[in-house]
Amino acid sequence: MGGCCSCEISCGGKMITHMDDRQYGRPDRDDIAYGDSGARIRLRGSSKFISMYCQQGSKGINQDALTVWEGFTGEKDMIFCGVFDGHGPLGHKVSQYIRDNLPGKISESIKMTRQKKVGQLWDTYPRERRSHVNLSGGNGQNMSLASWESSLVKSFNEMDEHIARDINTDSFSSGTTAVTLIQRGDLLIIANLGDSRAVLGMRGDNDELNPVQLTMDLKPDIPSEAMRIHNCDGRVFTAAEESQVYRIYMPDEDCPGLAMSRAFGDFCLKDYGLISVPEVFYRKITKQDEFVVLATDGIWDVLSNAEVISIVASAPRRSMAAKMLVRHAVSLWRYKYPNAKIDDCAVICLFLHEPPTLPDSPSARSNLNKRKHLSPHGSRPTRNEGTESLVDDGKSSVITLGQELDGRGRLSRANSVTDSKYPRHSRVVSRRSSQYVDGVEAC
Repeated sequence: MGGCCSCEISCGGKMITHMDDRQYGRPDRDDIAYGDSGARIRLRGSSKFISMYCQQGSKGINQDALTVWEGFTGEKDMIFCGVFDGHGPLGHKVSQYIRDNLPGKISESIKMTRQKKVGQLWDTYPRERRSHVNLSGGNGQNMSLASWESSLVKSFNEMDEHIARDINTDSFSSGTTAVTLIQRGDLLIIANLGDSRAVLGMRGDNDELNPVQLTMDLKPDIPSEAMRIHNCDGRVFTAAEESQVYRIYMPDEDCPGLAMSRAFGDFCLKDYGLISVPEVFYRKITKQDEFVVLATDGIWDVLSNAEVISIVASAPRRSMAAKMLVRHAVSLWRYKYPNAKIDDCAVICLFLHEPPTLPDSPSARSNLNKRKHLSPHGSRPTRNEGTESLVDDGKSSVITLGQELDGRGRLSRANSVTDSKYPRHSRVVSRRSSQYVDGVEAC
């Protein structure tokens, strides 16, 4: 493409014309740090397969955070993406702490699992043949799906314990969501904690782009989540002024009013049903799968899954996709909810295949033209749309490795926690162990 493109996109009741791609940024190769096993860490910018962007809303300090690790665990074709949405008085500190430490913890856990597998393989060979055996190749690299889940769950729980002990991050009534994705070759492994979301853009048989929601918004009114909370003496109810927003409260105090059922931190509720155990899903990538969008609820509260993937697909350059999506969301916040405070927005777009040879492909122009006719005046999107299933039509399915969830999400423009009251902060945090009892996780 040239230096700029001219198009008209309906957004928030006004037309955006002559969109200069310079305002959306270019690949920022210098803004890179290095992490475990030499992984390249990005907190902003873009690369060949990545577009990422975060923008502060109007509620105060930006509590959203995001990160991408390329070359994750030292493997060239392995990528880690994570988006985190903080809440509470110190939610920004919690989300940043998780952003900076969770990827390394997961990388360490994966490598330990592989080393254990190599040791088990080594033990199967007779002693006289061991000098002729090389296990440094792929034998220890292939993990079972159960091993992936175990590594992720272990890492999430250990990070929650680290937050509890960290004297610089008071997380008694502050916390964060997390939606993470690991791509290794043609495999996607997604771990979700809270109400951020991952959505796949997939080409259908008629060449139309369809959304496939890869995660479930983990809300307190999901039956299995509510049962666990009630079994731990927590309370779930709606306030009169927010009849559609279910929140978790302590047994004897009407606080903190958390609008999600799983999160890092928020230790005032960890004895009462809030957990840091992620739901883990996987998907085998097909030729029809084009990209995955990970985003906080500042995006999903104003845009449907279908609108999100349409905007991303319409981007003239991959590097522009995330910022375009955030700009559209902010405009729609102002148009749909002029009296509400705009939420923070964080987006990572992970493109799953090599870019097309011609940057201005017919399909890209077609998607852009379709986007022109999308109206922002339609009905409000729901957080989990009934027409879009978590599981595909059978050609390439999304399979849950954890407990199957059954529930509906609702649009929530409210804060993640109620503003009016927070529980007393405490450095002494009681942590009850969780057990599965008859299929229900009880405290």
